[in-house]
Amino acid sequence: MTTWTADTAGNGQYADVNGINLYYETHGEGRPLILLHGGLGSGEMFGPVVAQFADHHQVILVDLQGHGRTADIDRPLDVALMADDIAALIDHLGLDRPDVVGYSLGGGVAWHVAFRHPEKIGRLVAASANIKRSAIYPEMLGQQGQVSAAAAEFMKDTPMYQLYQRVAPRPEDFPQLLDKIGAAMAKDFDFTEEVRAVQVPTLVVAADADMAPPSHYVEVFGLLDGGQRDGGWMAEGRPAGGHALAILPGLTHYNLFLSPLFSAVAVDFLDQEKN
Repeated sequence: MTTWTADTAGNGQYADVNGINLYYETHGEGRPLILLHGGLGSGEMFGPVVAQFADHHQVILVDLQGHGRTADIDRPLDVALMADDIAALIDHLGLDRPDVVGYSLGGGVAWHVAFRHPEKIGRLVAASANIKRSAIYPEMLGQQGQVSAAAAEFMKDTPMYQLYQRVAPRPEDFPQLLDKIGAAMAKDFDFTEEVRAVQVPTLVVAADADMAPPSHYVEVFGLLDGGQRDGGWMAEGRPAGGHALAILPGLTHYNLFLSPLFSAVAVDFLDQEKN
């Protein structure tokens, strides 16, 4: 079992943006960094590593639609719509091109901020975020197909359920969240062309035993001009857009976000000078 919760009482604030009352917390000081959690979780998932992000950055830890302390609203769980929430939060807080780091669902949202609002952000880290549904292992697609309100009773011993019951404004909405997550995962998607057009310097991160094979994330890196040639003595052969790839050893989709390796490579990338 992976512990998803931290010993925090929730000392954040709410921003009324884009039709949703979005919960966020601020940690540390420095260049702003928006940190986005995975599905069925909340910002508290990052409890073990948030201090590493906050060491040199002002971390804005957001609870996405229907997750954590952000109540659901009457719309689907859609990464594009949630990306618009983040863009609206950037404007609401008056942030100057913050970096965006997202894991899993949050990684999908982060990608879409780069697709839809590239002028609002600096650098992007997309961790364990698949850009096409067909890349996901077939057995995982089968498991995703079982996610619905009917599964709520069977999830009462999981960290996802326990976190939701502890912090959600309406704990009784957990079955509704499962229905929405299940519907979102059932939809086909392929963001190949959108990734190919990304201009924001991007770090693609994955575990070496992730939800899709490492080759998928190498393919994503290739869309960003990565892995096409020798890097050169002076790094002149690296991707022109400043993009990078990290496959993290000994990790899975379900513990990458807790690993100091994840925070270390993300912070190292974010702190590099922009090309």
